[in-house]
Amino acid sequence: MAMGRRKKRVRQEGLWVATAALPVGASHPFHGRLNKILDEEKFDEHVESLCEGFYAGEVGRAGLAPGIYFRLLMVGYFEGIDSERGIAWRASDSLSIRSFVRIALDEQVPDHSTISRTRRLMDIETHEAVFQWVLTVLAKKRLLKGETIGVDATTLEANAALRSIVRRDTGERYDEFLTRLANESGIETPTKEQLATLDRKRKNKGSNEDWTHPHDPDARITKMKDGRTHLAHKAEHAVDMETGAIVAVTLHAADVGDTETIQKTVAEAGERITAVVADADPKDQNNAEMFECVSADGPLELVTDKGYHSKAVVSQMTEWGLRTYCSEPHRGRQKWPDQRKQQQAVYANRRRVRGERGKWLLRQRGEKLERWNHHL
Repeated sequence: MAMGRRKKRVRQEGLWVATAALPVGASHPFHGRLNKILDEEKFDEHVESLCEGFYAGEVGRAGLAPGIYFRLLMVGYFEGIDSERGIAWRASDSLSIRSFVRIALDEQVPDHSTISRTRRLMDIETHEAVFQWVLTVLAKKRLLKGETIGVDATTLEANAALRSIVRRDTGERYDEFLTRLANESGIETPTKEQLATLDRKRKNKGSNEDWTHPHDPDARITKMKDGRTHLAHKAEHAVDMETGAIVAVTLHAADVGDTETIQKTVAEAGERITAVVADADPKDQNNAEMFECVSADGPLELVTDKGYHSKAVVSQMTEWGLRTYCSEPHRGRQKWPDQRKQQQAVYANRRRVRGERGKWLLRQRGEKLERWNHHL
């Protein structure tokens, strides 16, 4: 067969093209399957009822439908897009994403300002209600067990520049603060090189007790995973180790240690798992299967890395009725003065970690937990 060549002539496009006649490429099978489940569970009707109070009547331009808004957030999470502008570009560029989000070819994709405005319009409780609804759907599909959970955290770079931080006491910017220090040391008009030399010799120059960001006071100065120093937040999530479903996500200051944040995450995971069972109607056949699948008492086992291991944490989790599988760092020989309960909890955790099930759970930790850190 001879190779075809494009004829050198001006191509006349048709004046009208029926949308049904347009060629449709192969859509992503995951998006198609997800939309089918969302339609079966009446996702759009549910989120519209939750968000009804945030929408006014015929005032201003048309609002973004809740079903489209939450699907756009899913696109950003699935594809690792960390901005509304990037989500809007991706939806505009892909017919597959348009089909998943349910935006027709003759409709305009919402711009980033509309997505951002809708996100700020809805409170955090509404987003949490949608998250809880998703957990209920997972339970109906037998994808939520809730007996064994794993907890891990990662730092997320804040949308705030480190160069814009100000002093908590005086409100000075960083360069203004350095200039004042130079003036006090006898340099009236310091150059950039002199300021850099002065700053290099200072200790604790990035203390969160002294500095904050005027537009994001919750962000903290911290060292990221790659070694860079940025303003960041700490996101911690609890994952069902049997199915990989995320059951809870909490946000903390980036400079707070893992041993101080795990209690809140485990408590929220327990509340969400028990709420799935409590909200179910046992008369419904699907809900009856949920009762058999989901742990009605919340999580029974906890899996973490060595960053979460401490006497206090292991002892507290044991008091909460959890069997811990926390990797133990090498601390050498320890002493236990008047700490009988802590000693028993740590030794029991050590035995479980060294057992076959403990080794298997710790191997699963990399697959079930680190995957979500990558998405975040």
